[in-house]
Amino acid sequence: MSLLFAMAVWAANVRLYLKDGDFHVVREYQVVEDRVRYYSVERGDWEEIPLALVDLKRTEREAVERQDQVSKDSKALAEEVAAIRAIDREAERIPREPGAYWLEGSQTKSLKPAAAEIHVDKKRRLLKVLAPVGQALNGKGTLEIAGAHSASVFSNPEQEFYIQLAAPERFGIAKLTVKGDYRIVESLVYLPFDNGVEETPTLVDTLQHEMDVGEMYKIWPKAPLPDGEYAVVEYAADAMNMQVWDFAIERKPAGK
Repeated sequence: MSLLFAMAVWAANVRLYLKDGDFHVVREYQVVEDRVRYYSVERGDWEEIPLALVDLKRTEREAVERQDQVSKDSKALAEEVAAIRAIDREAERIPREPGAYWLEGSQTKSLKPAAAEIHVDKKRRLLKVLAPVGQALNGKGTLEIAGAHSASVFSNPEQEFYIQLAAPERFGIAKLTVKGDYRIVESLVYLPFDNGVEETPTLVDTLQHEMDVGEMYKIWPKAPLPDGEYAVVEYAADAMNMQVWDFAIERKPAGK
């Protein structure tokens, strides 16, 4: 009988299934006339077995499935590598000076830092002059920025930002509350017994990616942001050192 079928499967640890349910682990195999010739991984040599004892359909099916999985894994790996390289290229465009930035086409732009003020007992005081806080104030207050609307407006509700920290600190995107001609960044509760302060910013859920450059992070909302006033914020817990970069989300009306 002449050669009816020949096949070589080059893959690590291919299972050559037998009809009794057992299998041999082989590096490759060939079907030649009425026998299967295979290279045994266990014994490191070529061996033969009658074709009638081999479950060839199951062997071939699993080989195809494994190859499909290898192809999918290779594609996923290639996409991951491409994504990492793209992020690295983005990082190269972000200044190393502390601040909040975004990319617009070929341009790198920065959010303007907002001047934060304390509002307590109907008085507003600049944050930078409050040191130590506990000796200056007591009770409740708010951290505010002037103006009812930010000058930095984005139509993309999933706008991405980059934040370069001066030191390892907390950061996020805060939802601001508009009150007349100012916006509330967070509520404050002063603790006169230990000169401390409790801060409660309203943070939205975000996704973050740590860049391989100093204290730089990419940050964006986990879900599309409703129209409104927001800010990228950086702060240390209960230290009253919050840095604020305000922005607004305004979707463009349909057809414009």
